[in-house]
Amino acid sequence: MNPCPCGHLGDPQQMCRCTPAQVSQYRNRLSGPLLDRIDIQMEVPALPVSALQEAAQGESSAYWRERIAQAVDRQWQRQQGRNAQLQGELLAQFCALDAVGTRLLSRASETLHLSARAYHRVLRVARSIADLEGSDPISSQHLAEAIQYRRLAQTLAR
Repeated sequence: MNPCPCGHLGDPQQMCRCTPAQVSQYRNRLSGPLLDRIDIQMEVPALPVSALQEAAQGESSAYWRERIAQAVDRQWQRQQGRNAQLQGELLAQFCALDAVGTRLLSRASETLHLSARAYHRVLRVARSIADLEGSDPISSQHLAEAIQYRRLAQTLAR
């Protein structure tokens, strides 16, 4: 979604013409419980045309297709299902955190006011990030990345 009705809030290239009330009304169209159900939420700033024209060649779709296939294979071998389906005891078993990770997620939950649903979604996303990297344990780096993907929802909810 755009950051505001005109789409230019926070854009260094173009001035936003929306009032704070319009921005608030626009953002309130998405309820907190609906946003809570979206696993990955990121703010993506507009790029100037020059950056698009000069962009270096990134990794190919084939590269990412292979990495994702490997991650899905890891999930099936470990738990006979996808990370998105983990709940209850299976979630606790396959998304276990070390002491550092537990403290990190606890602090993030308090700071970002994560609901129980969002807390569990962060764990599942962290598990998927670890799988993409071929890692069995979820590291604090995987967890921190997953938490970053929840920050937009918390910003919009306020």
